[in-house]
Amino acid sequence: MIPVHAFRGCHVALFGLGRSGLSAGRALMAGGAIVHAWDDGAEARDNAENEGLTLDDLYEADWSQFSALVLSPGIPLTHPEPHALVLKARAHDLEIIGDVELFARELEHLDVPGGKPMVIAVTGTNGKSTTTTLIAHILNSCGYRAMAGGNIGQAILDLPPPTYRSVYVIEMSSYQIDLTRSLRPDVAVLLNITPDHLERHGGFEGYVATKAKIFEGQSSEGIAVIGVDDSQTQEICTRISSRKAHQVIPVSVGNALGRGIYVIHGVLYDGVVRPTKKVVDLNEAHGLPGAHNWQNAAIAFAAIRGLLKDHLKLADAILSFPGLAHRLEEVGRLEKVRFINDSKATNGEAAARALAAYENIFWIAGGQAKAGGIEALKPLYSRVSKAYLIGEAADEFAACLEGAVTYVKSGDLKTALAQAMEDASIYRQGDPIVLLSPACASFDQFKDFEQRGDAFRAMVQKVTAQQACEIVAGETVS
Repeated sequence: MIPVHAFRGCHVALFGLGRSGLSAGRALMAGGAIVHAWDDGAEARDNAENEGLTLDDLYEADWSQFSALVLSPGIPLTHPEPHALVLKARAHDLEIIGDVELFARELEHLDVPGGKPMVIAVTGTNGKSTTTTLIAHILNSCGYRAMAGGNIGQAILDLPPPTYRSVYVIEMSSYQIDLTRSLRPDVAVLLNITPDHLERHGGFEGYVATKAKIFEGQSSEGIAVIGVDDSQTQEICTRISSRKAHQVIPVSVGNALGRGIYVIHGVLYDGVVRPTKKVVDLNEAHGLPGAHNWQNAAIAFAAIRGLLKDHLKLADAILSFPGLAHRLEEVGRLEKVRFINDSKATNGEAAARALAAYENIFWIAGGQAKAGGIEALKPLYSRVSKAYLIGEAADEFAACLEGAVTYVKSGDLKTALAQAMEDASIYRQGDPIVLLSPACASFDQFKDFEQRGDAFRAMVQKVTAQQACEIVAGETVS
C-alpha cells in the first residue's frame, strides 16, 4: 500500500466503495486522514466496515467539516448529470478527486533513494490493458521494478511503495482522467479513440477532450506517445507537436512514418533514429495476435525505448509476452477447432479487432449493446462462418446480420458455445475458430466481462477435457 499523507488530520468524504474506493480509504487512513465512507449498496458498505472504514451516510452528513470528496470513477461527475453528492461537494466548494490524484500528490512528496519513480500513464479506447501490462512485462524482463495498476489489476494505491528503479505503469480510464489534475507522467500514452462512454462525457467531443487531458500535466521533458491511425488522435498529435513542449512520438500500423515508430506487415521499425532500424517481427509474438496487438506492441516500445538501450533484449521481452486473459486468449483446442476468449471486447471497435485477426469464425456475440452496435463491422462479415447471438442485443444484432451472415439466436452463452462447437467440428473449409467477442457489455447476464470470460473458459475446458477422455477410452477399448 502507498499511504496518502496529503489529508493528514483532515476529514475526507469517500463515496463509492468498490476496488478503488476501498483502496483509497485504506491509504487515506494510513496517512492520518479521518475518512467518512459511504456507498449506496449495503454489501459494499459491509465490506468497507470489515476493512475498518468508518461509515457515515453522506446524504445526511455535515459537509462543512470535509476537506475533499474522493469519488469512485464509476460515479457520474458531469454527465448524464452530476451525482447528488457531487452537487453537495460543489455547493461547499470542495475539490472532487479520485485515487490516481491521491497517488500523484503522494508521489510529489516521496523521498526515494535514487530519485522519484518513473510514471507511465496509458489511455485510449481499446488496448489499454494489454499495452499497460506489456510495458511492465518488458521493463521487468530488463531489470526494472515495474508495477502495473490503476484501471487494471490492483488499484494504484494498493501497489507497493517505490524503491530504486521503480516504474509505475498506470492504466487510466476517461473517468479516472476526469478526477486527476496533479499527475505528471514521464511518459503519457494515447493509443486510439473511438466512440465509447459517450453518455458520461456529453458526447464524442467531450470524450475526446477528456482523453487528451492525459498530456496536460507533463513537463517539458515529458514524452507523449500517440497512435495516429484515427483522425481524432492525429489531430491531438498535431496540436501537441505544435506546442513544442513535449517530445512527441507518433505510432502507426500500416503506414511508414517520416519520424516515429511504425509496423509494416507485422515488422516493428524504429524510425525515430537514423537510419531506421528493424526492432522485431511481431508475427513471431504469439501472445500478441492481430494488427491491433501490433499497435499495442509498437506503442509499448515507443514508451520505453529511451530507457532500454539494448533493443535485442527488449525485442526478446516483447516476444515472450504471454498475452492477457479475456483478450484473444486461446482457452482450448478440440482437434482442429480453436476456442478464443475475447470477452473484453465490450464494443464494436474492440470486436472488429478480433474479427480482423482470424478467418473461419464461429462468432458468439451479444449482451448489453452499446452505442453504434456492430454496424461498423460489416466489412469483416466475410470472415464469419456463422454467428450465435446472446443477451439483450440478439434482436438488434440479428437485424444487422440479416442477409449477410448466417446466424442463430442462442439466448445464453452455454447454448451458443454448444451450437458453435457442433457447427465448427464439421466445418471442412479451413481451421475453424470459435470466438467469444461480444461487442457488448456483460451486465445483462454477468457481473462483468471477466465473469463472462471465465464462464466461457470453464465451459470450453470442461468440454475439451470430456472429449479427450472419450477419445482415450475409445482407444483403450479398441
